[in-house]
Amino acid sequence: MKKIEAIIRKAKFEDVKKSLHEADIDFLSSWDVKGQGTAKQGLIFRGVAYDVNTIDRVYVSFVVRDVNVEKSINAILKSAYTGESGDGRIFVTSIEQSIRIRTGDHGDESLYDKK
Repeated sequence: MKKIEAIIRKAKFEDVKKSLHEADIDFLSSWDVKGQGTAKQGLIFRGVAYDVNTIDRVYVSFVVRDVNVEKSINAILKSAYTGESGDGRIFVTSIEQSIRIRTGDHGDESLYDKK
């Protein structure tokens, strides 16, 4: 099992969610976050200085079986891409164990219903 975390543009969240759904990934968590990249700039509007270094982003996190890792990554890459600086990042980490509290299922079976 792998945990996939992505930091994406807020404007691309619905596209990413739809693309993941089409890849059979229906369970995810998301948070509105602010981030700062390598670009440093400021904006002065009507004599008031604004810090535009922090950018609104969405942090997406979900756990998948190993067989679904590549299609999940490809779904995010396809739907979050603009080609401009600031498209985001994807992180993949290993999950040692997963347990469904309600049933006590362990491992892959804890992620989805048995079929």
